[in-house]
Amino acid sequence: MSIVIVGGHDCMVCQYKKICKSYHCKAKVFTQMSTKLGSQIGTPDLIILFTNTVSHKMARCAVAEAKRTKAQIVRCHTSSGSALAEILERTCG
Repeated sequence: MSIVIVGGHDCMVCQYKKICKSYHCKAKVFTQMSTKLGSQIGTPDLIILFTNTVSHKMARCAVAEAKRTKAQIVRCHTSSGSALAEILERTCG
C-alpha cells in the first residue's frame, strides 16, 4: 500500500517512514509546501493529513489530489508516531 503523509514535523520524517515500513507500506512525507506538491503526490492508496501542522494551502492541495485520484483521506489533529501507527492499524490491519 502506498501512503502520502502531508504535514507533521521535519524531525519525525524518518520515524514516519519507519512506522509505515513496519506495516509494509511505502510512504512519501511532505512537511513543507513545495512548488509542485500536487504532481509530487502521485496516486497513493491513502493520504494522511496531519491538520495541526499543515498550512491551509497544503491541506487544500492534498484534498484536491485525493479527490482526483480517488484516494482515501484520513485527517488527524496530532502528528505523533503513535497517532500514525493507530491510523495504519485501522486501515492496513
